[in-house]
Amino acid sequence: MKKKTVYVDLFYLNTALTGIKTYMSEFCEAVEENTSDEVSYIFSHNFRQQMASNFYRGNVAYWKKLFYHIYYFFWKQCLLPLKVKKSGADVLICFDFIAPAWPLKAKKLVVIHDAFFWQMPQNYNKFWRAYFIPMIHSGLRGKCTVVTTSFTAKKALEIYSGIHKNIEVIYQCPKLLPEHTQTEGNTLEKFGIQPKRYFLHVGSFDKRKMIQTLVDAFGVIEKKYPGKYSLVLVGERGLSLALDDYDNVVRKIKDENLTAQVKLTGFLPDITVKELYQNAFAYVFPSSNEGFGIPVIEAMNNHIPVIISNQDALMEIAAEAALIHEVGNAESLATMMERLIEDPTLIEELIEKGNRRCAHFNRSSFFNRFEKLIKQP
Repeated sequence: MKKKTVYVDLFYLNTALTGIKTYMSEFCEAVEENTSDEVSYIFSHNFRQQMASNFYRGNVAYWKKLFYHIYYFFWKQCLLPLKVKKSGADVLICFDFIAPAWPLKAKKLVVIHDAFFWQMPQNYNKFWRAYFIPMIHSGLRGKCTVVTTSFTAKKALEIYSGIHKNIEVIYQCPKLLPEHTQTEGNTLEKFGIQPKRYFLHVGSFDKRKMIQTLVDAFGVIEKKYPGKYSLVLVGERGLSLALDDYDNVVRKIKDENLTAQVKLTGFLPDITVKELYQNAFAYVFPSSNEGFGIPVIEAMNNHIPVIISNQDALMEIAAEAALIHEVGNAESLATMMERLIEDPTLIEELIEKGNRRCAHFNRSSFFNRFEKLIKQP
């Protein structure tokens, strides 16, 4: 049987944050770990160099953003199809919603992580949506399979997106965070926190993450257990002005007199995030909308209890291994946080369930599901 050639588009890694960045990097790591007599891979870019670049990340100048959008369009619609044709690839994988509109001989696997663009249009610039959404649909022409991250995301895409292609669900795997060595203890000291005495959240400050709700809930805990616990918020601003809730979160922390107890760390390297996971009392994920929810599995991998909102994707991924609160309800969330504080046995039960649940999400099964799609005629 002829060996299949797969061209992997990694352009977006130079700006990707959080979930999509993990998705792309874990796939690349899996390719490096697995050699195959049936499939060979061509990466459009060096994935480690793309991840290391900060030129387009963070709070960048307007001209950079504009240039990036123009270059992104040029890459997707001009350079990428030419490179795919020149490579003779049988399959093209695009992890970032967009594939070339050009007719290609290669089969396209296009990852559409969620239906947020259609479900929450108010969160995105209307001019940006006016060209981005048509680009999504035009890229699905021809022989194409859509891949998404959960059955919840698949259902949302079927309802809201107008996508009529076959949609396959492939559960992604969490980032395999490095073990910390001599840095142990330095991070906790730096942020003024104690082991097993802080609640943790890792992720961007997008409005849908409901971090204000988390701050409100923590305020209840602080009143009941003054000075005993901290709240650590790891992550950068939201991905755009329309999405960002950072300033509102900071204002709420000040208004609630929680500045000393709530730690805003900004972006942290993986080794530091690993240390924070391992020493946390619990992980809290109050988001109102997710396609998957990687931190749920990362927290379980690090043997800490998890609290999630009753958002469908989070409940699908966590299954029975997390406490659940009503989305947007700070009192409900505070009640779950208090349950953990008052019940050590519950903590042990959740950790045990989490250990079993996270075993379902690993790099091998993630990669094998992709290879199964690649090998299909």
